[in-house]
Amino acid sequence: MMDWIAATGGRQEAECRVTFDTPDAPRLALDASVMTPLAHLGVLDVEGPDAETFLQGQTSAQVSLADGDLAPLTCFCTPKGRMLANAQLLRVAPAHYRLLMHASLVASLAEHLKKFAPFYKVELRERDDLALLGLIGHEAAALAEVRFDLLPPRPWHQAGDERHQLLAHPGPRPRLLACLPADQAEEAWNWLKAHATPVDNAVWRLHDIQAGLAWLEADQRDTYLPQMINWEALGGISFKKGCYTGQEVVARAHFRGQVKKRLVRAQLDGGLLPEPGSAIEDADDRRLGEVLCAELDAYGEAEVLAVMSTREPALPLRCAGQKLKLLKLPYPVERLDPESLAEGT
Repeated sequence: MMDWIAATGGRQEAECRVTFDTPDAPRLALDASVMTPLAHLGVLDVEGPDAETFLQGQTSAQVSLADGDLAPLTCFCTPKGRMLANAQLLRVAPAHYRLLMHASLVASLAEHLKKFAPFYKVELRERDDLALLGLIGHEAAALAEVRFDLLPPRPWHQAGDERHQLLAHPGPRPRLLACLPADQAEEAWNWLKAHATPVDNAVWRLHDIQAGLAWLEADQRDTYLPQMINWEALGGISFKKGCYTGQEVVARAHFRGQVKKRLVRAQLDGGLLPEPGSAIEDADDRRLGEVLCAELDAYGEAEVLAVMSTREPALPLRCAGQKLKLLKLPYPVERLDPESLAEGT
């Protein structure tokens, strides 16, 4: 997978980070078209005659909604309702589903699901032969349409066929994710580079933060209920489907209002990026929660997503020695049924 990323001219600073020499990249992404290799994301394919039935018993999504048009969010849980991974689910062909998630969780989720696979006619494949490219900007749709000959979809929907898929993600600027064979990535990148500026994949991660969208990483596995990252507010939980692993706990937390921690968006008064897991504390030195992810914004300040107690805090808040200011999420924290996304309502 990393061979095609090296061909882009980017530097692999860490396993999931790619950097370029583009100055003021977060600011540039607000005004121009940019592109980036999505090295932090990975793919797990589930394929076979029983693929839909197999996934239906394991995932929070109503799998039939992933019909080649809607590509809903989903998650996989332990029997206690804690997430092993959260993902986007798309159908790339009949009896062939694809899960997009943080790269650090692909192997562990595959290992978990393989425990149940012998009871079904299904195959699990970790797809390190695929490339994921991100396009951001008002010209992203036009560029993707010309390059991939696909009409770009609306957010949380997909377009394409078994070899090429386009996904639209929400954010402060239009965003498209292209999934294609890795051996085609260099040619696609070079064509797009004539029209869009390469930037660090931290810019895409920043737009995830600003969209209130958290992708769990390996160290956060088996820690949070889905509602703690607002997954039901993003349409990532179907409360109308039947049983799946962890469903009873997830449903009970929803219907009894037992979620005492929630995903929040915040900004730090400074440019120091806190590590995932960094404590958020109030004026009385009480730990209220912890950082999930953080990136620098267009003004050089750290923006974060964190899981934090819903109780009223004693202000001011702080994290990693910096003052923390809560920001508004771009969606209401209330149940959004994925069925309504399928209906376009």
